[in-house]
Amino acid sequence: MKKILLSNWKKVILYSFLVVLLLIFWSNYRIYSLSKHYIYDTIKEIPSNRVGLLLGTSRNLKSGNENAYFFNRIETTIQLYQAGKIKFILVSGDNGTKEYNEPEDMKAELIKRGVPESKIFLDFAGFDTYDSMIRAQKVFGLNKFTVISQKFHNQRAIYIARENKIDAVGCNAPNVAAFYGIKTKIREIFACVKAYLEVKTAASPKFLGEKIVIE
Repeated sequence: MKKILLSNWKKVILYSFLVVLLLIFWSNYRIYSLSKHYIYDTIKEIPSNRVGLLLGTSRNLKSGNENAYFFNRIETTIQLYQAGKIKFILVSGDNGTKEYNEPEDMKAELIKRGVPESKIFLDFAGFDTYDSMIRAQKVFGLNKFTVISQKFHNQRAIYIARENKIDAVGCNAPNVAAFYGIKTKIREIFACVKAYLEVKTAASPKFLGEKIVIE
């Protein structure tokens, strides 16, 4: 009897493991296949949109060094704005503490580089990519915009947008060196699973609030 129970538990563990592997594979494949037609590597090729949605990240790493993801996204946003590909910038990110404020840090850097403050809007409740995309639609009234981040991040963002009937395209900011970004890339595999499940369950953002008009 004990041998039978042990054998059954082994099967349950094995099947559960296979289900998890299948979910990881399918969610990552689905996100890649759906988003690949809406992501651009060059400013010249990407279509124009009134608003660019800049996805937030920290200005500095835990070590205190500058975060290359941050500055690469800023530079790409500047290029889009200067090329006339976007007219307004919505910065969406986390401001979990007084000392940590992604939208304000990005806004300060954009202004430093010549973008008028009147062209920049902030979403302080973009706690994750899903919230940023859904809030852009439901709070800021946007059903069409350009997402600005690295390619692996844009793939997930565009998938979320397209599955929610948002006509979004992604502009890929330069990535970072392979070893520098390896932890981020591993984390992204599981972030895709999270995004896939959020879309399939039609999850709600942590906060919504009053509508804000970008004009």
